[in-house]
Amino acid sequence: MPLRARQRCHALLAALATLTATALLAAAPPASAADTWTEAGSDRADPLTESQGLTSVEVPAGAANRYTGIGTIPIGVSTRGWNHVGDPDASYDGHYIEPYQADSGTAKMYRVQAPNGSWSEYVHTLSPGEALNNSWVAISPDGQWMLSGEWGTMTRFLVFPTPGVNASTSPSANLPQAATVTLDHAVRDVQGCDFVSATQLLCSSDDPAGTLFGYTKPLLQIDLSAAPTGSANVTGHVTALRQLPLRSACSGTFEAEGIDYDRRTGTLRVIVVSPGFCVLTDSKTYRFTRS
Repeated sequence: MPLRARQRCHALLAALATLTATALLAAAPPASAADTWTEAGSDRADPLTESQGLTSVEVPAGAANRYTGIGTIPIGVSTRGWNHVGDPDASYDGHYIEPYQADSGTAKMYRVQAPNGSWSEYVHTLSPGEALNNSWVAISPDGQWMLSGEWGTMTRFLVFPTPGVNASTSPSANLPQAATVTLDHAVRDVQGCDFVSATQLLCSSDDPAGTLFGYTKPLLQIDLSAAPTGSANVTGHVTALRQLPLRSACSGTFEAEGIDYDRRTGTLRVIVVSPGFCVLTDSKTYRFTRS
């Protein structure tokens, strides 16, 4: 979520006691014949603690799904300038990673919780030309590599050794970019990605313009030429699958947020934050199954 959107959310929450609104129905867009993921239900997304991202956790067994939002940032983290958290991910062996950014500066931070519950922080100094924002992370199925993206219209994802998992990483050293995924089609404002297999990702895009694929807020599929490693760049073929649901009692601009694929159930989940006052009342985590 960019700064302007965070400011809007803060203002809405602060004014909750005095806000009144007239409900306006927003019609859902028609489904596309090319859809491969079918909506299977939804749950309310809390605007404080479930508005940025989510991930399913396999270790320990029976662990609850985890979410991020403004209200999940520890005070000790935000007071050091890391005031935005993005879409997290968890490795299959139980390492949980949250991406953080600040309003200014030359670095990004990845906060890692190990399976034993301990936390550590890994800082990445921006490469020349790299955008400051840190919206999401996606950990490869082998656990060794982590993808991240940049805000705006982009034709690449960044590849890092997975902090806390890859033996080359250390909290006391800079987390270096290891490789690049070069996309064959531009994407815009990607808010989250998750691996479906070693060479396929699903991503949620907050694209407000709709000029890249013919509609706004697309669900994207990225097919990689090879599983990512730190030794070579790979390419990614981009396919727009469908528009994410845009339904609310309020009219205005929706915001597509984080995404999660749970391989145990085959369930895809995506957060969509409602416009205006309804960010507080009917923001949703939508569930999808492959059709």
